[in-house]
Amino acid sequence: MVPHPPLIIPEVGRGQEKEIQATIDAYHEAARRLAAWEPDTVVVLSPHSVMYADYFHISPGTGAEGDFGRFRAPHAKVRVTYDRELVRLICQEADRAEVPAGTAGEEDRRLDHGTMIPLWFLNQYDRDYQVVRIGLSGLPFAVHYRLGQCIQRAAGRSGKKIAVIASGDLSHRLTKDGPYGFQEEGPEYDRRIMDVMGSGAFGGLFDFSEEFCEKAAECGHRSFLIVAGALDCLEVKAERLSHEGPFGVGYGICIYEAGGPAPGRNFLRQWEKKEREALEERKRKEDPYVRLARQTVEAWVRGNAARTGKRTAVPEGLPEEMLARRAGVFVSLKEDGRLRGCIGTISPVRGSIAEEIMENAVSAACRDPRFYPVEPEELDRLVYSVDVLGKPEEVFSKEDLDVKRYGVIVSRGARRGLLLPNLEGVDTVEEQIDIARQKAGIPDDAEDIRLERFEVVRHF
Repeated sequence: MVPHPPLIIPEVGRGQEKEIQATIDAYHEAARRLAAWEPDTVVVLSPHSVMYADYFHISPGTGAEGDFGRFRAPHAKVRVTYDRELVRLICQEADRAEVPAGTAGEEDRRLDHGTMIPLWFLNQYDRDYQVVRIGLSGLPFAVHYRLGQCIQRAAGRSGKKIAVIASGDLSHRLTKDGPYGFQEEGPEYDRRIMDVMGSGAFGGLFDFSEEFCEKAAECGHRSFLIVAGALDCLEVKAERLSHEGPFGVGYGICIYEAGGPAPGRNFLRQWEKKEREALEERKRKEDPYVRLARQTVEAWVRGNAARTGKRTAVPEGLPEEMLARRAGVFVSLKEDGRLRGCIGTISPVRGSIAEEIMENAVSAACRDPRFYPVEPEELDRLVYSVDVLGKPEEVFSKEDLDVKRYGVIVSRGARRGLLLPNLEGVDTVEEQIDIARQKAGIPDDAEDIRLERFEVVRHF
């Protein structure tokens, strides 16, 4: 596990690298140790390689090169030869595991700095190795871990000695004068991730929410998950070499040496079991609003309704308020802590709240243009919430808004954007208005906007 600050390369840093000397010393130690293991192939996981939302790109071809020209050091170069056989085996294992990965979609053959920096250090001690370069994705954390498991199985089939480098900086929000400013989640991320990675207790990687990682502006979490998956069910000797953040960005270095089988270190299975138990407990506690949304989606996705286009009937036994009242309703779905769909109505268009929930639940699962339709195998992982909207009222000042209590509607002419209250990652009224404005397609500099607020009753 290593960072990739370009100034750590002497031709780039030109003296500035001395300010992260502890990281440089640890990098050399890690490179010496890796070289002593004499790997046949080094798999590099880089956040700055080709990245897709729903696919892991593995660099194709016989090799590639790159330089640090964009960092004013064009003469500092790295060249690699790709291990095409290991690439083939990883692709096979990924296909069997239904992990979307392959060599399609290359946009730029040149090596990225997230790949070059760790190899630059390794080249000081060893050059007799091939490389596999893999980019990250926007897929859930669990899928990154499963890709690591595929790398482990491919390595076993290859008969070669394989090393894996997880390239990634930690938080970029450690100080006010850092590149992204300060966020309290920044130092907290660095502390927690160094505890997890420094001890090899990789199950803790799943305890970081997507929202927390985004606020911390981390770079390498998904790289770390893949390397954890590559060490799944193996004894691991973990060693923390260094951590510092003098420029407002966290740099951590750890090394791991794999040992024999350790079935108890099956962190993904443990996390999935815990998630299943939590979801079952949530189902036992869900109220009629959420139960109706879940049952509607499950019937639609699993049954013939999606093919015939016929809605299921409103079930019996619902509370009178769901049948007698009308209101706007938003239904939200999350999977593995990430939004999976959210569709709603500001004002009621159906005859009852129950009908509104059923219509919007199907739309959230299958018609949200930001996501592909929910598949049957996802249903057991979905978490639902239902927001029943109160009547909107116009406001004339931001002081009349409260990001936790009120949702906001921003209008300009026929354009209208809505954002629900009390959402993770939305901490200020200004953020709330800006997001609603963007959803409506209203320019940032438009002043003739209309603001409305509304309260919701959230069911989850």
